[in-house]
Amino acid sequence: MSDIPFGFGVPPEEPEDGDEKKKRSSSSGSDSSQGPASPLGFGGGNPFGAGGGDNPFAAMFGSLNPNDLGAAFQQLGQMLSYEGGPVNWDMAREIARQTVAQGAPDGSKDASVGRAERDWVDEVLRLADLWLDGVTSLPSGAGSAVAWSRAEWVEATLPAWRQLVDPVAERVGGAMGNVLPEEMQAMAGPLLGMMRSMGGAMFGTQIGQALGTLAGEVVGSTDIGLPLAPVGKAALLPANVTAFGDGLGVPREEVRLYLALREAAHQRLFAHVPWLRAHLFGAVEGYARGIKVDTVKLEEAVGQLDPSNPEALQEALQQGMFQPEDTPEQKAALARLAP
Repeated sequence: MSDIPFGFGVPPEEPEDGDEKKKRSSSSGSDSSQGPASPLGFGGGNPFGAGGGDNPFAAMFGSLNPNDLGAAFQQLGQMLSYEGGPVNWDMAREIARQTVAQGAPDGSKDASVGRAERDWVDEVLRLADLWLDGVTSLPSGAGSAVAWSRAEWVEATLPAWRQLVDPVAERVGGAMGNVLPEEMQAMAGPLLGMMRSMGGAMFGTQIGQALGTLAGEVVGSTDIGLPLAPVGKAALLPANVTAFGDGLGVPREEVRLYLALREAAHQRLFAHVPWLRAHLFGAVEGYARGIKVDTVKLEEAVGQLDPSNPEALQEALQQGMFQPEDTPEQKAALARLAP
């Protein structure tokens, strides 16, 4: 084994022939890709040796983009300095929009909605309302019809998601904090504050990814059975409506009318059945109130794990080993949300 420290080279022996030395120096100077020799033995340009070789830093840092590194540290700073509610919604918005920009599951990219798309959305939603006028006693619940891009869907529905998610995240954070004894909570005050900031960032990251993915799949504002759009707005996403109809073998106009009828019918329900919106959001809050951490069960589960067997740990996690069991109250709340 060589005694030479890794990353450093052995200086070449001085040739006896001066002319040969000049030739070698001239040859080295003509190759601009190598650059000047580093006094530490690294190649010129990238101090971590992007050229590869046996340098262990090359694999780790050879292709690192300084801008990406700066953005990562900036994001970490935002995570640690966050002092808002249980969810970092600024981070959720940013990640959701980044996910949307990467494209939908079918590979299609998000794009601004054009005038022609806005026109047919407005027309098909008005036609849907006219059809519903003859088959239901509830009047129209949509004061306006809007066509959204996926990014616009994220922005428009964030207030509703905040109302839905904050109680759940607040309860989860409180349940985790209550695991510690009171005297330990008092001693670990600053640490708990940092943990809350990190928890808000983790919730924001997960929610942002989920919303960004969902934005590539939904066709309107009520797909999941909850009123996500501002009151009185019926919305369709033209790009997703088109993707929904591809391959069905159904005329495009019929697909559009079907989805518009579903959206318009939901708008009538949420506008003219006063208790429905509160009932659905209240069920989510009711489910959140039942969240708790069973420390005894958690300790038993951890005690059964073999730290030397990572495959068994991964399998246990996939099977929901640490997933809390729903209480009777939570099951009742879920039943209220079921269609």
